[in-house]
Amino acid sequence: MYWYADERREYRRHVRTLLAAPPVRAELAALHARPGTDPDVRALYRELGRRGLLAVNWPTRYGGEGRDLLDAAVAGEELARAGVPDTLYVNTVQIVGLFLLMAGSEQQKAMHLPPLARGERFASVLYTEPGSGSDLGSLSTVAVPEATGGWRLSGVKAYHLKSDLTDIGLCAARTGPAGGRYDGISLFVVDLHLPGVHRRRIASIADEQFHHIEFDDVRLGPGDLLGPEHGGWPLLTQALAIERTGLDYSLKAEAWLEAAGAALGPDADPAVCEEVGRLGAAVDASRLLAWEVLSELDADRLDESRAAAAKFYCGELAARIGRWAPTRVTGPLPARPAAVLEAAYREAPGLTIAAGTSEMMLEIVASLALDGLDQEARTW
Repeated sequence: MYWYADERREYRRHVRTLLAAPPVRAELAALHARPGTDPDVRALYRELGRRGLLAVNWPTRYGGEGRDLLDAAVAGEELARAGVPDTLYVNTVQIVGLFLLMAGSEQQKAMHLPPLARGERFASVLYTEPGSGSDLGSLSTVAVPEATGGWRLSGVKAYHLKSDLTDIGLCAARTGPAGGRYDGISLFVVDLHLPGVHRRRIASIADEQFHHIEFDDVRLGPGDLLGPEHGGWPLLTQALAIERTGLDYSLKAEAWLEAAGAALGPDADPAVCEEVGRLGAAVDASRLLAWEVLSELDADRLDESRAAAAKFYCGELAARIGRWAPTRVTGPLPARPAAVLEAAYREAPGLTIAAGTSEMMLEIVASLALDGLDQEARTW
């Protein structure tokens, strides 16, 4: 199996050794000891960056380790199992870093990637708006070109995690007339410390707090455009498919089920134990599906329908476990599993929305399957 190959085993041992280093363990312990549910994790990420555990598959000239995508997946699994919060990792490395590697100029890569790899700077993904949600075709944020070659950015982005800690944002904005719903969209790398950028927290019951970001006539330079002007939508669709391996959702499902198992005592209801076993088999299946997608990506093959299916299955499974555990694992619980399961219950609904709703994933699978059947029919 993909993660059992000898070279993966060796690298996994190496990652575990790095994570066992006293400075990393000290930061993890301090993180879990801090009051509140949304602590500042930047000090921990700096320790991870010093050990090359963030940007594993980035080229060395950009601060990475020069390893392949499967080694990066191994590192991601071990980070999650060690208790490292994943939001900044996913947004900074797996999404914004991916866009910069895919479409960034040499100057943009040299400027942004090394500090991201070292855990010294962090990034937000700024797609969602108060009125657009997952539908990027209804974006209202605009970037108006200036005669000097720069841009003036205005609009509002909302429901973005950890944006009080981040330094740059990958922002989708309209730069031209919409001949179609997805025409005239461009991507920008925005310095979130610029004048005219206003951030505030959105009150919610989530552990990690969402943020509202307003761009009030923010001046951007010509070098802040990522990729071609008006060419944002093709980049977004390609990167979204690459993001949808399902591995991060599978890891959440694993962690939550492990917490539920740890809370079961020797006198646990046999029916609940049977349910744990069945869910454990489903978690193993989700990991296999995610690694199949990762192996295809590592071979430069992208099956959009398989990626959508992986995201759907892994996301729905994690949400199912998050809803199931607090209702079936009851009674006095140890403090740590109880906190994990309580947080899982509140996080679960969002897993079927983030990175594309479950309904969107089913639509992608169905439409691509129909396209395949249509092409097959034409050969008859």
